[in-house]
Formats: sequence, C-alpha cells, structure tokens
Amino acid sequence: MSDIETVPLDFVRYEPAEMEQRSAAFLAEMRRRRTVREFSPEPVPRSVLEDCIATAGTAPSGANKQPWTFVLVTEAEVKKQIREAAEKEERAFYGGRAPQRWLDDLAHLGTDEHKPFLETAPALIAVFGQKHGQEADERHYYVQESVGIAVGMLLAAFHHAGLATLTHTPSPMNFLRDVLGRPSHERAFVLIPVGFPADGCRVPAIEKKPLGDILIDR
Repeated sequence: MSDIETVPLDFVRYEPAEMEQRSAAFLAEMRRRRTVREFSPEPVPRSVLEDCIATAGTAPSGANKQPWTFVLVTEAEVKKQIREAAEKEERAFYGGRAPQRWLDDLAHLGTDEHKPFLETAPALIAVFGQKHGQEADERHYYVQESVGIAVGMLLAAFHHAGLATLTHTPSPMNFLRDVLGRPSHERAFVLIPVGFPADGCRVPAIEKKPLGDILIDR
C-alpha cells in the first residue's frame, strides 16, 4: 500500500441499534420490489434515471475496469425497433427453441412472446458488458460478475427511487447491439424497462425462499 496513491476512507459507522433498524428497513423496502410487466407510459424524471445509473456505476469491478455501458432508450421509434426484434427472438424461443421443462417452469409467471412493455415503459436501459476496453489490448476481468453486481445495484436504486422494473433477457440479444449501434466488443447483458406501474397492475403470487433455505452457518 505504501507504493500506491490512497485517499482517506469515507465511512460512517452506526451504533448496533441503528444498524439493525437500517438493515431491517432496507429489507422491508426490498421485499416490496416486484418484477412488473404492466407499465404506465407516464414519463419519469431524467435526473432520477441518471442518478440510478450513476449508482450502478459505483459497483465494484475486476481491477476497477468498470466494464459496463448503460444505454438509455426513450425514443418511441427505437423502443419499437427493440420490441420487434425482441419478439422475433421470443417467438422462436416459445415456439420450439426452449425445452418443455423450461416453458413449464415459466408458466406460473404468465410470460409469453408478446412484450408490449418494451414500448409502453417510458424508458429502457440496455446494459452491455465490455469484453475489453476501447483498444483490444486493454483487458477486462470478471466482466459477467462485475456487470451482474452493477445491475443488482441498478435495480435496487430504481426501486428505492419509487420506480418499477423488469429484467428482460431475450436470447440471443445480439439485436440490441445492432439496433443501438454499439461496438463489437460490447455484449448485451440485460434489457431493463423502467417506469411507474400501470393503474391496477397485478403481479404473480410468488414467494421468495426463507432465510433458512439460503443461509448456511459454518
């Protein structure tokens, strides 16, 4: 450490009671987060979208390479192009590409090849992972892991700001790079519609695993 430049850590330490209150409050807030497929077309403040994307940009990454690009799509024509290309892939998926077991596992979510939310939602965030930097010899490390962490923080930031989201991953997603004019060293990771839920929006009755099923003490 003595040979590298450092800065003081900006860290706030809380008393145990406040730590418990803050962690419990955040858990309660995140338990209200749900995937939404019915969006209102009502626009959302640009500043909120930018703040949430900037929050995602604070995520840790391999060697601090920050191997991500967030493309904010709000133009109706571009959203239409994305929907048309996505639904083409989804028709192939639901029409024979996906094994029956996969389709059976999706059935309780009520999802199919029709993706109107890609046009209805006021904003789409296309997240790309960068295989390398602008120059091919600028290596990036743990790209999938790094981008995955950033996306998790992005979803939490949107929910905390009062917006609903959906993680959409049509396979393959090469069309996103073509529609959005991204370079060949970027690969689409996920497409996130974001906005307010439609009036009367309903979501599938699902449950998350209890803590006892996901936590192991050693």
